[in-house]
Amino acid sequence: MPVLRSSLGHSNVYIASDTSSLHEMNFSNGEVISEKSSTSLFEKNGYQDSIYLNAANIFQGIHNEKPQDKILVKYGHGPLPSLPDFKDEQFQRLSYELAFSALKYQDVLETILLDSGIYPMQSISDQLTSLVVVMLYDLQDRKFEARENIDDEEQIAEVQEVERYLCSFKTKLAAALARCRIKHDALSLEHILPETIRKQEQRASTLPLYVWVNSLKISLEDVHSTLHKEGFTRVESVSSFGGYSYCLDKHCEDVLIFPSTLKEKLLTLQLFSDYKLLLQDKSRSLAVHSAKALLNMDDDILIAHMGSWLTVAHMSVLTNQMTSKVFVCGVKSLAKEAELKDLFAQMECKNIVLLREDFANIEPTDKLQKVKVILLLPRCSGLGVSNPIEFILKEHEDAELLRDLSQGSVAEDKLNSLAQQQLKELSHAMQFSRVQAIVYCTCSVYPEENEVVVNKALASGAEGPKAQPYKLCPPVLPLCCKSEISLSAANFFRLEPSDISNSCFIAVLSRERDPSETVSVKDVLARAAAKGLLEGIDLAKPAKREEKKKKKQKVTQPKTPTKEAVIKSKIQEFLDREMKPGMIESDTSVSNLASSASQKSVNQTNSSVPLKKTVQPPSNSSLPMMSKNSLTAASMQKMFEKHRNIRKPKLDDSVMVLKPVEIVLPPIVK
Repeated sequence: MPVLRSSLGHSNVYIASDTSSLHEMNFSNGEVISEKSSTSLFEKNGYQDSIYLNAANIFQGIHNEKPQDKILVKYGHGPLPSLPDFKDEQFQRLSYELAFSALKYQDVLETILLDSGIYPMQSISDQLTSLVVVMLYDLQDRKFEARENIDDEEQIAEVQEVERYLCSFKTKLAAALARCRIKHDALSLEHILPETIRKQEQRASTLPLYVWVNSLKISLEDVHSTLHKEGFTRVESVSSFGGYSYCLDKHCEDVLIFPSTLKEKLLTLQLFSDYKLLLQDKSRSLAVHSAKALLNMDDDILIAHMGSWLTVAHMSVLTNQMTSKVFVCGVKSLAKEAELKDLFAQMECKNIVLLREDFANIEPTDKLQKVKVILLLPRCSGLGVSNPIEFILKEHEDAELLRDLSQGSVAEDKLNSLAQQQLKELSHAMQFSRVQAIVYCTCSVYPEENEVVVNKALASGAEGPKAQPYKLCPPVLPLCCKSEISLSAANFFRLEPSDISNSCFIAVLSRERDPSETVSVKDVLARAAAKGLLEGIDLAKPAKREEKKKKKQKVTQPKTPTKEAVIKSKIQEFLDREMKPGMIESDTSVSNLASSASQKSVNQTNSSVPLKKTVQPPSNSSLPMMSKNSLTAASMQKMFEKHRNIRKPKLDDSVMVLKPVEIVLPPIVK
């Protein structure tokens, strides 16, 4: 993305002279004019010399090398001379964007150099060929118009030399470009790219911005209030975006989504400068939330790779209310350690422990004894990332990622090498005997880096013969649509690259429970109480009532008919006494008397137990066999009353009213 001329002399990058048009953005019919369309209103004027040189150095390290018999354009080796340091994130972003653009069109640009007849270059060494290719791309993007220099700009001799050389042959270069377009039947240079690259660029231009809330410094409610004061409107979903709008993410409750066109505006808000809102790819937030769901109150977590400090900080924020520590591997230099500690202090993250060892070389030690979960974010092909420049800058990924993305695929040998390294790291994580769960996350679309690696690790038995084996767990994140449910059928969580998100693959591995170990209800309730899930519920009183009830049952146990002999003798004695006054002569009279007696009993006790008109005596093997017409009305009434009293609980029994509570417990991790 070429930059524009600016009246700001001390800016590292040329920008539009009217910056308010970019920051405040005009509206048309409720829609925001995109940043790209805004910049197209101004004349393109190129980059600073230092950006050209930095872009050439990046291109030098990632350009596609051809076989010896097919090399027509030669590149030098090693870095270019007079390389200035990267000044800020915007400076880095522009350098990477220019290098990546030249990389995507490397074959076309080399063809233009050869077809125009200006290569080989007599006055310019092969060491500067990378700079020639980078500046040629920018020159054709500016329609071969000359670049205007700024008076106070620091000029670099090599850049000035290459620019003069290219401008002296701009007519030949323009003609060679026209022939190339005719050959490919392309209206513009972009149409020469493979379809996969064009789709990736289209997704990158519309991909929303994902921001997570630092709850250590501000609550979600206060964020909503502040954004409302700044003119933002909360909508239901991404499909409802328009103007200054945002919505909540459906997978992570602390993540907000903004339109990509509002990036410049967002970065000017104090919420970002004060580290209250932080911009990061959604895949990392998904991984962090998956790991958080597996932690108990005092469990520690180990992040296998430093990667982005944003991931570490997010994990720290989510575990702030617990007594957990967040261990991070791979912080080797003292300068980097000091820089990270300063950043974490500004974010008020206090439970982070930095380790200098690489994850592959680290072993369980005394300070890692409480680590129960490992978050593994291995290096992957990243082919599911639509905006690679942003991903490299935020996640500190290798610039070689651009080489594969510029081709739209990964070479088979490189893919196998990545998969072997991922399997090695996952197997190493499984060897931590006290660890109970592992979260494995990539941004790849290749099964070889995802489910194949996980299944191989599970089948390898890397945890050892004496340890409990690992198994796949269902996703711990909410599944928000049918496609996510179908993709998670194999116990994997997966997001495919789309217009609203990059690719994300997550697998959760947990140890199988030892069958010899049993977990009592008391232990489960204790863990729930420790997490605050049983707040307001008194667990002691029900226990005392149960104890009194048990004692009462023990005391009254001899009175209850439990032994057949005692029951039979007492019933027989009762019947002998009651049968003397008279006999009931028919089944009909028995039914009528039974109904009358039962109705009288119900009326006297205000019972609501419904009885049929014809009531058959309950069958009981313990009762003596007798004729139906051998019972008196009084005996029937007493039997029904006794039967009713058995079915109805005693009024003096204490009944405890339970308060409905929904308890969601995490997986049991010891």
